[in-house]
Amino acid sequence: MAVLVTGAAGFIGSHVVAQLLQSGAQVRATVRNPKNAIFLNSLPVASGASLQIVTMDLLDFASVRSAVSDCKDVIHCAASLPVGANDAQKDIVDPSIEGTKNLVKALQQAGVVERIIHTSSVAAIRSSSQKNGTIFSIADWCDDATVKSNPYGLAKAGAEKVMRQWVESRGGDSKPRLITIHPSIVFGPILSARHKEGSMSYLQHFYSGPPFVLKININFVDVRDVAKAHVNALTNGRDGERYLLHKRGMWMHEIGAELCKLKPQRKWATRKMPSIIAYSMAVFHPKLSIKQLRGNLGVRIGYDVGNVEQELDFVFTDYQQTLVDSIDSLGQ
Repeated sequence: MAVLVTGAAGFIGSHVVAQLLQSGAQVRATVRNPKNAIFLNSLPVASGASLQIVTMDLLDFASVRSAVSDCKDVIHCAASLPVGANDAQKDIVDPSIEGTKNLVKALQQAGVVERIIHTSSVAAIRSSSQKNGTIFSIADWCDDATVKSNPYGLAKAGAEKVMRQWVESRGGDSKPRLITIHPSIVFGPILSARHKEGSMSYLQHFYSGPPFVLKININFVDVRDVAKAHVNALTNGRDGERYLLHKRGMWMHEIGAELCKLKPQRKWATRKMPSIIAYSMAVFHPKLSIKQLRGNLGVRIGYDVGNVEQELDFVFTDYQQTLVDSIDSLGQ
């Protein structure tokens, strides 16, 4: 029986597919555009494993129903990122929430799903009006998120609630096992050039950006650890639990200084941009806004991951290894 992986061409989804194939699993990988998933065919395949790539759009119920028809295990990684979104409701919130509604409707009609691993995010945990020094945990929700203030948090929390409410509505033997995974910003080796966008754009800045950095603190985790947690959660962990994945928090200039030590053959940006200049640039910069800077500039928060390593049976990758492997893959 195949393991269904939605969003299989994405950064996290592709690494989940890679680890499943290495473990000998049969994988049904869903993508909106098969051309973007060609690279999956180059992944190593262990004995007994197989890969089937199918076209699925979460907003097209017929395609969702066809994809999930006979899958007992579902790893739901598909989501829309806020990068380049023009309409937050249409481009970010609806694909996540309405798409998850279509997924649970299809799962209910199929009636065979036994285990669901749902990719959420710390965005579903962290409040929009965060205070400097706050430590968040799995007990928290971003209940103050709105389409204007925090569309990504609203989308991730909303999709998770849809999934949880549906699972709770199931009774007896028909109730599937559910675990949600909440990674912080995800770094690590990319498997496709498309993965340079999104979370990896922070590190791409050190390759192709200006020789200075904003005073922004980055909380990150290795994509390989996130994938391992997803795969292990099929059999490990507590039913119904939320698991927060986070390794380290570093200021952008600290990342630059670390790269100077780890990769001394070239110069890396370490100079901090004064806040007043950052706000001035935000007026004209297509990827910056004054609202973003107000919520992040000079603000440092943290996360309590609890016993996630023990419960999901993995060990976090050393943060220096994550940075080296990330940078090396971006330079290939």
